[in-house]
Amino acid sequence: MASLRSWLRATTAVLTTSAALAAPASHLKRASITQVSQSQADTFTPTAHYASASYCTPDSTLAWNCANCGKNPSFQPIASGGDGVMVQYWFVGYDPSLESVVVAVQGTNPSAIIPLLTDGDIALINLDSDLFPGLDSSIQAHKGFADAHSRSADDILAAVQQAFDKYSTSKVLLTGHSLGAAITLLHSVYIPVQIPDAKVTYVGYGLPRVGNQAFADYVDAHDSITSVTHINNMEDPIPILPGRLLGFDHPAGEIHIQDSGEWLACPGQDNTSSQCTVGDVKNLLDGNLSNHSGPYNGVTMKC
Repeated sequence: MASLRSWLRATTAVLTTSAALAAPASHLKRASITQVSQSQADTFTPTAHYASASYCTPDSTLAWNCANCGKNPSFQPIASGGDGVMVQYWFVGYDPSLESVVVAVQGTNPSAIIPLLTDGDIALINLDSDLFPGLDSSIQAHKGFADAHSRSADDILAAVQQAFDKYSTSKVLLTGHSLGAAITLLHSVYIPVQIPDAKVTYVGYGLPRVGNQAFADYVDAHDSITSVTHINNMEDPIPILPGRLLGFDHPAGEIHIQDSGEWLACPGQDNTSSQCTVGDVKNLLDGNLSNHSGPYNGVTMKC
């Protein structure tokens, strides 16, 4: 927990310097906040296990030694990579129960300096035209997240294409926690640009803001991204970073876990209701970093 507090202090310092203030259930464009039933919440549990497993170092047989790694026993691994420092751990495989290729990327390791710098590098930049050909120049993303995405983009794309060919599918589930959620949200745009037939389902946990309004609008509107859900736990402050005054916006699809454990679906982008993250955690002082790792319906993000 001390390391997580260090990460928050580092991120807060950057924001202060910049003068900033503060298959799964489908995302629907709801007109009002609605309760997510327990049975609907349960559909996200396999994805939470994948997001948690991404924190573990895979060995040469793509086996993981961690509490959440055996929770999806039908998973068929394809490839993995990363070193946990310069490149986040990642893995790709196929889940026959979800009938989907699965991509999971490791979240922030606060004990490693490179991920700390990645989370703190908050300039908005245009995405690499080689990785994201044809995107409008108005679409921008967090430089640190974009750089982290680029370091494994080619390898993950090759593994996804291999899985598509092997299992005769075009469906891909992208998931991660924290920094891993940010990287896989970028993959939600990147993979369909590179593989036009791909159909993306995205589920992120403790997602920080990744891009500007044009980026959020693109994620919400693009036909290849069939479902976007980002799940925030209680008073986790990470989803309010980087600040909106810096030009960042979340796409729609928030689910906010209440202190009671109830899950609420919040419509729109950055819903300001007190039942949703932006209204509940108005600034960093209102946050509780211990909520960042979960639990998410009983699943904690750790190896």
